[in-house]
Amino acid sequence: MTLDHYKLLGRSGLRVSPLSLGTMTFGSDWGWGADGDEARRIFDLYVDRGGNFVDTSVNYTDGRAERLLGTFIGDKRERIVLATKFTMARELGDPNSGGNHRLNMVRSVEQSLTQLGTDRIDLLYLHAWDMTTRPDEIMRALDDLVRTGKVLYLGICNTPAWRVAQMQTLADMRGWSPFVALQIEYSLVERTVEHELLPAAEALGLGVLPWSPLGGGVLTGKYSLADVEDSQEATVSASRKGVIASSGHLNERAIEIADEVRAVAEEVDSTPSRVALAWTLANPTVVSPIIGARTLAQAEDNLGALDLVLAPEQLERLDRISAPSPVFPARFTQRPLVQQLIFGGAAVERRD
Repeated sequence: MTLDHYKLLGRSGLRVSPLSLGTMTFGSDWGWGADGDEARRIFDLYVDRGGNFVDTSVNYTDGRAERLLGTFIGDKRERIVLATKFTMARELGDPNSGGNHRLNMVRSVEQSLTQLGTDRIDLLYLHAWDMTTRPDEIMRALDDLVRTGKVLYLGICNTPAWRVAQMQTLADMRGWSPFVALQIEYSLVERTVEHELLPAAEALGLGVLPWSPLGGGVLTGKYSLADVEDSQEATVSASRKGVIASSGHLNERAIEIADEVRAVAEEVDSTPSRVALAWTLANPTVVSPIIGARTLAQAEDNLGALDLVLAPEQLERLDRISAPSPVFPARFTQRPLVQQLIFGGAAVERRD
């Protein structure tokens, strides 16, 4: 597979690359990202290989990521599918500079258009559920933005599956613009989304774009048990390790999974990063994992995952060591006794 082997994004007809270029690492304003020159080299590598799907957010590196991206795109604008996000606060102390309400949504879109130097956003995500704004306000406001032409397609991130289903159904009932993409954390160290979010995406026509497919870097094999740490910091850490610790992924189980990833990488003469990405790409619900490289070498390594096909036995080993614990109701309904009660012992074709 190559970056110019394009895939359809959810229920839309939009064609996107099988790996997306994430830009949270563009700019050193948070203490650990790539400087402007290195970010430009990463962008050029991705686009020169045929990549067309670039992911950013209004708040990444305090707006620096969008400004850099705007200068990089230049005359390539029409071949780039440009995705950005709103929700996150941009002014401390101003409660309306963040959230999913119409005021912040419109202000954020206008700020992104200015920072990116463009007249439209190809894909706008709600970045995270804010637990305050009504779904009808959000979906109507998003539809209004689509009708103005400032936004073309809609997506949603980091929101409970039941709420995504509610909002998608509301859009369908009212004739408003639907979501076509779901961006969620998904990797060998974060598989709980398989319980509800991945099945919901498949049923609702949403293309899945996993963020942090390398588990924040844990799956690259760079950490050991000596690095295990659980941080409760509320601010963005000035070190990449601190960011991973605050995400909760720098734990013993994640290190155990990373060790198995390293073992598989040695067997296939590849790198742990490529193995972890190849596992994610093997899921048919996944459209385009988001890679977030800080160096050109990391970007080159990540792109190599497109050439790697893992054997069924290797996929099974990775599945087994990383399997999430079952949750209710599946934990209950999948028990042999309950299956017997539901189907009366008959062999019946199942639907997911």
